[in-house]
Amino acid sequence: MKDHRIEEKIRHLRSEIERHDTLYYKNSDPEVSDAEYDVLKRELEDLESAHPEFATGDSPTRRVGDDLVEGFESYTHRLPMLSLDNTYSKDEFFAFVERVEKGLETSGIEFVVEPKIDGVAVSVTYENGVLERAVTRGNGTEGDDITANALFIDELPRRMKGSAIPAILEVRGEIYMRNDEFDRINEDRIAAGLETFKNPRNLASGTVKMLDRDEVAKRKLDVVLYGMGYCEPDAVSTQSEFHEKLLEWGFPVGESFWKAEGAEEAWSAIEELDFIRDSFPYPTDGAVVKTNLLSQQDLLGSTSKAPRWAIAFKYAAEQSETLLEGITLQVGRTGVLTPVAELKPTQLAGTTVSRATLHNQEEMERKDVRIGDSVIVEKAGEIIPAVIRVALEKRPDNSVPFAFPDSCPECGTKTIKLEGEVALRCINQDCPAQVRGRLEHFASRQCMDIEGLGEAVIDQLVDRSLVSNIADIYGLQYDRLLELEKFAEKSAQNLMDAIERSKSNELWRLLHGLGIPQVGASAAKDLAKAFGSIDALRSADSERLVEVDGIGEKTAGGIVDFFANEVNRQIIDALFGSGMSPLEPTPINKEDAIFEGMTFVITGTLPSMKRDEAKELIERKGGKVAGSVSKKTNFLVTGESAGSKLTKAEGLGIEILSEEELVARAGLV
Repeated sequence: MKDHRIEEKIRHLRSEIERHDTLYYKNSDPEVSDAEYDVLKRELEDLESAHPEFATGDSPTRRVGDDLVEGFESYTHRLPMLSLDNTYSKDEFFAFVERVEKGLETSGIEFVVEPKIDGVAVSVTYENGVLERAVTRGNGTEGDDITANALFIDELPRRMKGSAIPAILEVRGEIYMRNDEFDRINEDRIAAGLETFKNPRNLASGTVKMLDRDEVAKRKLDVVLYGMGYCEPDAVSTQSEFHEKLLEWGFPVGESFWKAEGAEEAWSAIEELDFIRDSFPYPTDGAVVKTNLLSQQDLLGSTSKAPRWAIAFKYAAEQSETLLEGITLQVGRTGVLTPVAELKPTQLAGTTVSRATLHNQEEMERKDVRIGDSVIVEKAGEIIPAVIRVALEKRPDNSVPFAFPDSCPECGTKTIKLEGEVALRCINQDCPAQVRGRLEHFASRQCMDIEGLGEAVIDQLVDRSLVSNIADIYGLQYDRLLELEKFAEKSAQNLMDAIERSKSNELWRLLHGLGIPQVGASAAKDLAKAFGSIDALRSADSERLVEVDGIGEKTAGGIVDFFANEVNRQIIDALFGSGMSPLEPTPINKEDAIFEGMTFVITGTLPSMKRDEAKELIERKGGKVAGSVSKKTNFLVTGESAGSKLTKAEGLGIEILSEEELVARAGLV
């Protein structure tokens, strides 16, 4: 007799897993971590195993997650493109090795260990060495043809190099987004007052499936190839040989690769990878372990969704449990209300964490986060720590849901939710919180760099009604500054001098500081180079704007609307009426571009230069400054308290420069 409670539990789990599959594979916006998802999958597998009368062929435990979406043509893989089973502990990994040994009836098996890149699985087909198409995993049998988007990936070879090129080759790999590119995009979104992306994997996945090619072109994607699908004729007999062939044929491969004999050596490689993976330029969340001999892979075969000869060991994300003592609402310069968890201080990823993002109202309600809860905080791919779940078993009896106000906590204006947005927003442009946010942004180092005009000073200026917009900064009087707390004659004069100096800043700093929608530092520099003056920019139409590299139609529309706004025009006129005279970009001549094509990373406190000054020097000489160390880094510029970036650079053999050596190489000594 069937147990209907078990049947209902299985039905519920299948429905929940399918919902998460849709969020992950189709929407690129998962609600739960991989580990939480795998717990659900294992619970369902255990129930189906114990109650085979309820097992069905279409269960999510028996098939590959489906990433097929509308708008793309599908293409059938010559060989099925399966996913990997995951494991999270040493015991589970050793159990996998035992299964392999049992299946092959031998021990001391040779494995290969590779980084598991947190990206989007792709299969790329070459016919007679020429790129034919790129296809997602899809449902394992057929995937979406994303060739048009994959062609924006510079590292993807259009034609194979070397010798012994197969007539047909399906090579499998991962499309990903570098950490520094992810940081750049999020910095621009923060500057534009937009919600940031959660992590590089979600952004890469969403970008791969975009139909707007112009938008895809603005986001730099990369690819790593590591696996063999269909190959005619056979080219290799081991996984390690295939790795060498990939290098010969000109394909981008992973940062590290190990051959290991037996479980212990493979485990040592997994541990070594965990130690060095933070130095990689892309996000890694685990290690992939495969039997090296392809003949052994054939003998072991596969289940309906995963090979028996490979497994993914997933590294645990850094988490901490602590008490949520309060919830505050921050009002940003664009009016968005962001809920923030006020936590009992806890150690996480080497730092003390006392605040964590709760993202937005919908996310809070989905997780049912309440004041007084014990919460799990995680720092894995987020800009700041995030609350990922509540320890419901520890919830106090008197707990009540958090009530979002229907009015702005700063100015009392009724909040709204714009169509297509999940965030609550205050639409009062004169809201003190928004005014403070716009002023802080304008005066920040990344914009006009007005030293002495920080958050505490701006709070006083707004509270005393001395400033209400960015143009008012240039009308401040020395005598009124003396009325502020902690201001004396010297500090007042220093601020007046800093304000005066900012009038002749570079044009891009002013454009960034204006807070134009979608225009961060990178876009501001591009616009400054393209137009040379704010008058030329404010009179440009959308057609002219989209001609600028990196400016799409949406950004162009936002720029046009910004300059068409009468309040914005009055503020800009007031800025120039006060003597604003920004420097036009100076073209870099070829003789002076001595750092062209070179990538620098700056770490630690330099003896005499601010980090932004060092960055400007490098860019002035044609170089690029990245946020993280990778194999593509040419130089690490280091100062006092250099930290982990120095260790990573030394391990990768990257040349280390002091401030003095940087200046000398720039030809300034």
